[in-house]
Amino acid sequence: MRQLADNFWTFRGDFKIAKVINFGTHMSLVRRANGKFLLLDSYDLDEDDRNALLSLTDEGRAIEAIVNVHPFHTLHCAAVHALLPHARLIGTRRHLEQVPDLPWEAGRIEQETTWQEFAEDFQFTVPKGVDFVSPHKNVHVASVLVRHRESGIVHVDDTLNVLAAPGLLGKLLPQSKLRFHPQLAKALQKRAGAADDYERWARELAYAWSDTPIVCAAHSSIRKLPQGGWQKEVMGALADVDKTLSRHRSAHG
Repeated sequence: MRQLADNFWTFRGDFKIAKVINFGTHMSLVRRANGKFLLLDSYDLDEDDRNALLSLTDEGRAIEAIVNVHPFHTLHCAAVHALLPHARLIGTRRHLEQVPDLPWEAGRIEQETTWQEFAEDFQFTVPKGVDFVSPHKNVHVASVLVRHRESGIVHVDDTLNVLAAPGLLGKLLPQSKLRFHPQLAKALQKRAGAADDYERWARELAYAWSDTPIVCAAHSSIRKLPQGGWQKEVMGALADVDKTLSRHRSAHG
């Protein structure tokens, strides 16, 4: 468990493909203005992190909700619910479909009506112009991005990535700037205007969250940004996918 701000902590974990390649995963813990805690995403913690989490949160009793923000991140939901069975369990439509035996709340986190309950502490956004749940099981472009108002820290799964070398190399080699998901072309909706909707969303995001100091990105790394870095890097990431958006416009109008 690593503290990034007065009321924001991050957990970095392992997610291995074929038990060899470690893509990593994460979970964030945030203390709200009311003193209660919120978990963003689910990860089955090791003993040390689990003890640290429970110690900080009155043996977990101060955690009021677990909010899962990426539709394809379902692997650890049951384990975290078992650790915190009293906490409200909120997810996406796909969470309710894929893990139906858990006590999910009816309000889904991709719905703006659900965001309103947490609006005092968090800002939320979902990328426009793409399928929130792609029919391609390996296309994980869309998610709910969450920004903690007090600290400005952004928690994001897959929609934005930070490329970093694994293991010791990660401490020696520079990490990448923010990048949009590499499979954006497959996620864009097959309709006229989808590319424009995505571009407009990205531009608005760059300016609306311009004072973001840190990005916690799943499968990759934590990126600390200089002043103005969020706006510059999101706009740079948008420029990097310009050809993808142009091809979509040519194909669909």
